Amino acid sequence: MPLISMTRTAALALPLLVLLAACGARMRHHPDELECMERAMYFESHRSSRDGLIAVGSVVMNRVASDDFPGTVCGVVSQKNQFAPGVMTREMTGASTALVREAALSVLHGERHPMIADARFFHSSSYRASYNNMHYVLSTGGNAFYEKRRPEAVTQPYPPLPIEGITGL
Repeated sequence: MPLISMTRTAALALPLLVLLAACGARMRHHPDELECMERAMYFESHRSSRDGLIAVGSVVMNRVASDDFPGTVCGVVSQKNQFAPGVMTREMTGASTALVREAALSVLHGERHPMIADARFFHSSSYRASYNNMHYVLSTGGNAFYEKRRPEAVTQPYPPLPIEGITGL
């Protein structure tokens, strides 16, 4: 191809490449279910144990199965004011990401923390709530996990002592 023809081709292609690059910059990233599960685990329990990660993932899956929440992992995790601020936008880095990925894959393939039962809620273990409808089922990984019940059906109104080492590889 003559040099003039190549230059003309490049000149015509350049605006197209710029346009395509601009489109890509405006496109939103749509995370898959694995990434959404990883994000919930990472930002809610990433400095904790595998038990803590699996428990957070079990709560996410309990919510997915409930008619009270969105029917997808991403729908649950991205709900406003339900998970850590920036859960869907902040960067995940560090040595814990490999454990988080393993735990997320395991939960998406059916593993559940055996003590979570029907719990769909959790908060930091250090938080003390004064509600009378919180039935606690587990404390692990720095979080206390609970079910909401009618006050007369609550038999465990306080977080139990933390338990670790229930889930394994």
